[in-house]
Amino acid sequence: MKTEFNINALVRESVRELKPYSSARDEYVSDGSEMVFLDANENPFNNGVNRYPDPQQRNLKALLAEQRGVAMENLLLGNGSDEVLDLIFRAFCEPKIDNIISLPPTYGMYKVLADVNDIENREVLLTPGFEPDVDGILKNIDENTKLLFLCSPNNPTGNRFSEKRIANLLNSFNGLVVIDEAYIDFSEVESWIVRLRDYPNLIVTHTLSKAYGMAGIRLGICCASPEIIAVLNKIKPPYNVNELTQQRALQQVLNNEAVEEEVRSILKERQELTKVLPEFDFVLKIYPTDANFILVKVDDANKRYSQLLDKGIVVRNRSTQPLCENTLRLTVGTQEENGKLIEAFNSLN
Repeated sequence: MKTEFNINALVRESVRELKPYSSARDEYVSDGSEMVFLDANENPFNNGVNRYPDPQQRNLKALLAEQRGVAMENLLLGNGSDEVLDLIFRAFCEPKIDNIISLPPTYGMYKVLADVNDIENREVLLTPGFEPDVDGILKNIDENTKLLFLCSPNNPTGNRFSEKRIANLLNSFNGLVVIDEAYIDFSEVESWIVRLRDYPNLIVTHTLSKAYGMAGIRLGICCASPEIIAVLNKIKPPYNVNELTQQRALQQVLNNEAVEEEVRSILKERQELTKVLPEFDFVLKIYPTDANFILVKVDDANKRYSQLLDKGIVVRNRSTQPLCENTLRLTVGTQEENGKLIEAFNSLN
């Protein structure tokens, strides 16, 4: 548990003094009553999307908060997790002055967002066992280090990070620790969301793109203290999550049984693949995974990637990433798709 932490010391001065834009739908929140809306310069002819969406996504947030065991004040929704991550950069990192730490091999957008926001990205490689190098991370921290990004379960390696190592970093670092849990629904461990009250410097991000099967609607979730969420709300675009996304997300989140059934199916198929893949001579190693994909070390990743492509199978060659030489990342598909993958593997020589 972290007892001393001052979020205001991390916020950029310009953001701290910013007066946020107030939209028409911020000033008047509908209670469901029949009203004549003449406040937002909208087209008055109803077609289902002629009105601006709820800027705070209250109905969707209420359901997500209930499912995750937090208050609505702990949530911010974004146009995909990438918008959420970008907001965190813009709220807390001063261009050309501050720095962040990322842990390759990891999700590539941390580096891209650092470059876009003109923030130094200090890369500390994971250990050979794909765990955070705690000592290496702490050695790279200085007074201008604002953010530390932990992707757990990690992309592209698939493993979840040690709870002890993460707790050590949360206690030792006085900046913000962002735990990207895009794949947490495929893991047997619980989300770090349950520890938000213990660590005021903790931010956890989720997505509807993976387990919920909604990559096409772009809906990212940020979970943090009300103080952090309030800062991010100051700078988010007023209508960043459109009406169609809110409606479709609400339907899918309400359809929890179907989502859980799909997750069970993916986990079953993942288990089958991890049993079969080692039987191939060119497969040298199967890495442990808590995600909906499997990282596989092969004899020649470029060759095997091209061979699979010729057979209509698209996988991801991760060989350019640190510690991932000659690896392919295989997303777990349906039973039929995985059968085609194994069939293709059988034909390779």
